[in-house]
Amino acid sequence: MAAPNESERLHKEKKVNSSNFVRRAALLGACLFGAAAAQAQSAPAAGAGEKVGTIDVRSAIVTTAEGKQASAELQSKFAPRQTELENLNKQINDIRQRLQAGANTLSQDEQARLQRQGEALARQLERKQNEYQQDVNDEQGEVIDRIGRKMVDVLNRYAREHGFVAVFDSSAQNSPLIYKSDQIDITQDIIRLYDQAYPVKAGAVAPAKPAPKTPAPAAKPQQ
Repeated sequence: MAAPNESERLHKEKKVNSSNFVRRAALLGACLFGAAAAQAQSAPAAGAGEKVGTIDVRSAIVTTAEGKQASAELQSKFAPRQTELENLNKQINDIRQRLQAGANTLSQDEQARLQRQGEALARQLERKQNEYQQDVNDEQGEVIDRIGRKMVDVLNRYAREHGFVAVFDSSAQNSPLIYKSDQIDITQDIIRLYDQAYPVKAGAVAPAKPAPKTPAPAAKPQQ
């Protein structure tokens, strides 16, 4: 069973929310745009008439209509499993409260039975949390990889047509950018062009909702 400090750590690691989707977009986007970034960093300084631009890959991927649709679909798909985790967590908390309230009234046999039941449920919760988180991460990765690869094509066409000699990912953690002007940011242009090239069905994008949080593993029931 996880100690209280361990429970807090697991809780932080297992949160599934919209910021998780954004972080994965940044990481996978950085991989997809790696070659272009390397080329941009090694390119000579732009001369007169040569254009340099920036794009926030993290924002671009999750802000496309396809990205919003995929996020909503994932939330809907995993909602039943989220409810299952919440119910397991509630059962464990109920057992802990019964043990605390009956510390002086429950028989030793009943306390031992509740203790075993709580520990079994806690193990089940932790296993299901791990499976849930892995499945969410895998599907998020597939979505971001799919969108990111198509976005690379959109960006390449845009850069060639508009005479850019280099485009930097301003969301990358290792970005060499120290300062950028909004005038050279092409993020919104790429999002617009992506949505035109890869439209989603009308009405398919659900309103944005806060993504659910995975319940923290319950503390070990105390006798």
